[in-house]
Amino acid sequence: EIENENSFDSSGDELDVHHLLRKSSSRKSGRSKSVSELLDILDDTVYAHQNIHNSDQILLQDLEWLKNDREAYKMAWLSQRQLARSCLDLNTISQSPGWAQTQLAEITVACKVNHQGGSIQLPESDITVHVPQGHVAVGEFQEVSLRAFLDPPHMLNHDLSCTVSPLLEIMLGNLNTMEALLLEMKIGAQVRKDPFSQVMTEMVCLHSLDKEGPFKVLSNCYIYKDTIQVKLIDLSQVMYLVVVAQAKPLQSPAATIWDYIHKTTSIGIYGPKYIHPSFTVVFTVCGHNYIPGKLTISDIKQGGKNVSPVVFQLWGKHSFLLDKPQDLSISVFSCDPDFKVKTERERKEIKQKQLEAGEVVRQQFLFSLAEHREMHLFVFCVQVESLNGETVAQFSVTTPDPARNLKRLSNLPGYLEKEEEIKSAPLLPKMLAKYPTFQDKTLTFTNYGVTLKAVLRQSKIDYLLEYFKGDTIALLAEGKVKAIGQSKVKEWYVGVLRGKIGLVHCKNVKVIPKEQVMLISDGVFTTRNLLEQIALPFKKLTYIYSVVLTLVSEKVYDWKVLADVLGYTHLSLEDFDQIQVDKESEKVSHVIKKLKEDCHTDRNMRKFLYELIV
Repeated sequence: EIENENSFDSSGDELDVHHLLRKSSSRKSGRSKSVSELLDILDDTVYAHQNIHNSDQILLQDLEWLKNDREAYKMAWLSQRQLARSCLDLNTISQSPGWAQTQLAEITVACKVNHQGGSIQLPESDITVHVPQGHVAVGEFQEVSLRAFLDPPHMLNHDLSCTVSPLLEIMLGNLNTMEALLLEMKIGAQVRKDPFSQVMTEMVCLHSLDKEGPFKVLSNCYIYKDTIQVKLIDLSQVMYLVVVAQAKPLQSPAATIWDYIHKTTSIGIYGPKYIHPSFTVVFTVCGHNYIPGKLTISDIKQGGKNVSPVVFQLWGKHSFLLDKPQDLSISVFSCDPDFKVKTERERKEIKQKQLEAGEVVRQQFLFSLAEHREMHLFVFCVQVESLNGETVAQFSVTTPDPARNLKRLSNLPGYLEKEEEIKSAPLLPKMLAKYPTFQDKTLTFTNYGVTLKAVLRQSKIDYLLEYFKGDTIALLAEGKVKAIGQSKVKEWYVGVLRGKIGLVHCKNVKVIPKEQVMLISDGVFTTRNLLEQIALPFKKLTYIYSVVLTLVSEKVYDWKVLADVLGYTHLSLEDFDQIQVDKESEKVSHVIKKLKEDCHTDRNMRKFLYELIV
């Protein structure tokens, strides 16, 4: 059992279960969890409790206040609902993005503060909003939501101005206030020490009610070294703030605002949560020091259509001073002979115009494991150079570990690997191992229900039945399940109507014995129909392919049985001679890989996990 605050999110009308009562809106789905997240939840719980005890001012995230604000809830839910897609859709980005996991797409924090005040910090950043005591009256609350955008407004970057912080969005739920808010954050530049730069340059905080502007200068600012404090007096429900360095009309020899400041350029290195035999590392280059813990690439198109965003984890970051905007190149070298960059010494360019415009530049490097080598974490070096070959920055990054099951199997020495193979072998000889054959039988129902009214839903939900008054529904059992409906917990029967399994509200059905049934719309409903429908959720679940592959390879002892049931009856032992596969587990893996490839080729009609489970 896991603490309530870390319990699994479920869809609003799902069959389960114990934690549904705490959901704040039944019409909104919660975020799915990937397998890797479930494995880490216990660690996260311990970490969360440590954070609670170690922090005396930073408040915990609280979304309960969103219950009564439908639009605010919608925005908070949407920001968390953007999921990574299944990681093996190769060629979706120009190269495979690696084995991305399902994670939050954007870093957002939402908190509720009472009259005693407190501080709200954007996770993994130096951005904090301080709510003073007495900001709201006793008994009232202030709801604060923070979100940072890496890409600043382009109109703020030109010869006389450049952005030195991310664009910050602050949303407030209560404008009936008595004290101002205080924003504190680190900025990515300092004015040069010479008197001329000090006179010609000013760091200012700009404010707007719209993300794209227009922006106005806020007067209540205080700057100390690389930290700015801004007093927010005129509050509104949504505010956008960004810090810029502004120069007065340029005088020779200065050509741009860069000649008056020391500008920080930051590089974030992102990759999958676990490394695999082939994965992609994404580099982001930006003109401020905010590097979030997760990076979402959402502008992915395939076949002219947008596909789900891919989310990468932060592996490392590095900041350096850049005297002036110039063309740069990034080179990556593996420090471990077991891994290699796809094109050794391949350089990725960063254009001077991109730096001047304040754009966030993203570049990708593909890593792969050398043949017949073991999976393990490794170190690679990153070098940033100018066009004349001068080294601007150089640093190293350590990758995370391989996925647990992959690491466990690949790191075994030879003699232990043989011992492991013996231990995992079936107790019976392979030739005696008998697998049951699926029995496609007709289901017999003993309970039925007649619907008392018609229910047709504008928003279609897969597992809620639609019916007309007087329809006869076959009930799978007399038992009822509890789940949240549109507004409250309801009791449901699991029934079959017109060949579909789903839930029907108990109050809308009159249960009758089989003898009283006059007309049945479902003449025949088989165990195959039942199996295919109860497995439908697997079409939408994300997964870690390596974990699935390892699990099946360990637990299935007859490749031929698996091949036959998956529809590959034509496979024979001669097919494995061409790929030099000897072990039974390797043959099973080959069958699984073939299914994955076939489903990937026809991804619109076929789903790998669904077909495998069925």
